[in-house]
Amino acid sequence: MPAAELLEDAFLEFLSTEKNASPHTLNNYERSLRFFREAMGDKFTNWTDMGADHFRRYLFDLMKAETARSTIRLRFAALRSFYKYLTHRQGLPKNPLAEVQLPKAEKKLPVTLSLKQIEHLLAIPLQLPVAKQAPDWLPFRDTAILELFYSTGLRLSELTSLNAEQVDSTTTTLRVMGKGSKERLVPVGSYASKAIQKYRFEAQVHEGPLFISKLRKRLSPRAIDQLLKKYLAQSEIPFAVTPHKLRHSFATHLLDSGADLRAVQSLLGHASLSTTQIYTAVTKTRLQEAYRNAHPRAK
Repeated sequence: MPAAELLEDAFLEFLSTEKNASPHTLNNYERSLRFFREAMGDKFTNWTDMGADHFRRYLFDLMKAETARSTIRLRFAALRSFYKYLTHRQGLPKNPLAEVQLPKAEKKLPVTLSLKQIEHLLAIPLQLPVAKQAPDWLPFRDTAILELFYSTGLRLSELTSLNAEQVDSTTTTLRVMGKGSKERLVPVGSYASKAIQKYRFEAQVHEGPLFISKLRKRLSPRAIDQLLKKYLAQSEIPFAVTPHKLRHSFATHLLDSGADLRAVQSLLGHASLSTTQIYTAVTKTRLQEAYRNAHPRAK
């Protein structure tokens, strides 16, 4: 069998070329393999020599260190995928991870903003004075970004990779390249559509990256995180807001209003319906809270 490093390289190449894995996924899997090797220390010789007891020990050490269950499951997902590859493609006779049981995933409900909080946040960019060094179109750009997050439920990576050509102002839709390079068509609400048109007119963005910096370069995910933190500091919202929380809010508010679960799955670009179903629990919780607060005999 090839050396450990060659097996890892071959696996990552397989994920990249045959599974079309994203750079983010490749980085996470590479790190997960490295973390296991480092944790084993001198006990690690080659991947083909590792047995179920080695992985049970690794799991025990992670739990003893109070590592989050989500992190544990992410690392073992990479290891399981790797050993599946070794058995199917490299002739490994037995998968040692088949005998290892993981702790159940923690069911944390997504944090969402109320409609009032959303409206408050979306209004802030146009209420603040423009900094001296900033172009006049900057508040319109930031308004368009926030409106688009809430109107479409896009992932941060999806929004930053948008080009002007992907926006169809006639049909008010976006062509979005999601995970696994899967393209989907996403409708855009009237508020977000108008905000994008206003920004593009003011900034004269006709082609190339849709959202640009002061230097007219594509806006980075880090820059969008920073602008969201800036507006959050000017708001009355009592908790941290990330682009993903805006995505959660988008999905939850749709379901609150009676949207079909499979339609929401399609809009979010989820491969599995079970991923989308977590939002139904949020909706049920909100309904129960509304009932307890409003019904005269609920308490």
